[in-house]
Amino acid sequence: MKKIEEEIKQYQKYDLDGALKKAYVVALKNPEFKKLINTIKVKEDIAINYTTKLEETVSELENCSKCKSLMMCKNKVIGFVYYPLPLNDKLDFNYVACKYKKKELKEHENIRTNFFEMPLEIRKAKMSDIDVNDAKRVGIIKWLKKFYDDFKKDKHLKGLYLHGSFGSGKTYLISALLNELSKENNTAVIVYYPELLRSLKESFENNNFADRINEIKKVDLLLLDDIGAETVSSWNRDEILGTILQYRMDNKLSTFFTSNLTMKELEEHFILNKSSEEQIKARRIVERIKQLTENEKLISENRRK
Repeated sequence: MKKIEEEIKQYQKYDLDGALKKAYVVALKNPEFKKLINTIKVKEDIAINYTTKLEETVSELENCSKCKSLMMCKNKVIGFVYYPLPLNDKLDFNYVACKYKKKELKEHENIRTNFFEMPLEIRKAKMSDIDVNDAKRVGIIKWLKKFYDDFKKDKHLKGLYLHGSFGSGKTYLISALLNELSKENNTAVIVYYPELLRSLKESFENNNFADRINEIKKVDLLLLDDIGAETVSSWNRDEILGTILQYRMDNKLSTFFTSNLTMKELEEHFILNKSSEEQIKARRIVERIKQLTENEKLISENRRK
């Protein structure tokens, strides 16, 4: 009985080897498959065991030959090719970045911006990707371009308070500017302001609190995104925001804000009650913002739809 089982196993092995050999011979009829085998310089007896995976690589390489950008990528993992490398007596398959992905990774590697709770789109924002076809954005784009050019000569320029309609791309526009400038040995921080306050409150009793406040105060370029969307308290208005603004104003550090509120509406947002003292405190905060920025409005289509 044992001998019969061994014969069956041996037969099955020969049958499997025959099927693998046949599949490999068929695959070799594809010039691109044959080209891959020659490129990686793998022995036939090894390659036979990986025919299906090698065909997958050939398919992905063919996709790459017709691709003009990451947006067009049809591979299983966008921006990567499932590629083999000989390793002893087998093939080791890994995902290798294509030329477009390598370029993107290199550009992102050069960005020295620190982000707090910002989406990937903002982390990757580039001035070259800004949509210039919307006439309503032309004035803002020109402002950003001028700031970019002037900042190389003067590191103490006023930033921008950019307010306007929801989803109009305010954050993306300013983030693209700061990302570009961060490539040129300038430090930058982009932070979603409501989340910053929440995280500061949670870290109040440890060293992270002081470190984060100091980084935001002293960074070359700062964007406080969506100011006016937070719940106001005397603590976060006077002790946090007031302290940050005063330091940056005293040291003439470029500071940016995005908001859905006008300056007047923001001042009203900072008033906790109707007392004259509260009105003065709110006005003091807004006056600091005015000292730090130029005021621009952006009303455009909602790009988040």
